[in-house]
Amino acid sequence: MMEMEIGQRLRLVRTRANLSQRQLAAKTGVTNSTISLIEAGHTNPSVGALKRILDGIPIGLSEFFAIEATPEPSPFYAAEDLVEIGKGKISFRQVGQDMAGSTLQILKERYAPGADTGRVPLVHDGEEGGVVISGRLEVTVDDERRILGPGDAYRFSSRRPHRFRAVGSEPCEVISACTPPTF
Repeated sequence: MMEMEIGQRLRLVRTRANLSQRQLAAKTGVTNSTISLIEAGHTNPSVGALKRILDGIPIGLSEFFAIEATPEPSPFYAAEDLVEIGKGKISFRQVGQDMAGSTLQILKERYAPGADTGRVPLVHDGEEGGVVISGRLEVTVDDERRILGPGDAYRFSSRRPHRFRAVGSEPCEVISACTPPTF
């Protein structure tokens, strides 16, 4: 087991709680600069100060110190490491295994000729965008519809009703990203 410093633990639990240093400082009355110094390993807090900071997350001292260090995942993925999360005539190959705690999802999409995301438009929180690599993709956002070819791109708020459909006789490939992860 790798030993984790207090600053590393604090950064880990703060980011898991989706809090910025400023947000945590505002919730706890501990200055942003103090939280930054602790996370950088430049200072160690007193037990009382640490308890006050952790109450803002919230997490107890025993749970905080029970967290075991896990190595950061590799930032690189071979083509065979992409995780298939699609089905049928649409392949969604995701970069990375577990999206828990992630704010970004990247997909390599492949649509068989004529494949689409369904008659009912998709609507969800966040933003998404993509670049067509090959083939042609019809993208509908609200009442606006475009057919995109290689090199063309899209980006929009995912709260706007949208759908995708491959047009033409060849498959369509797209590299896309959405935040937060949708699937």
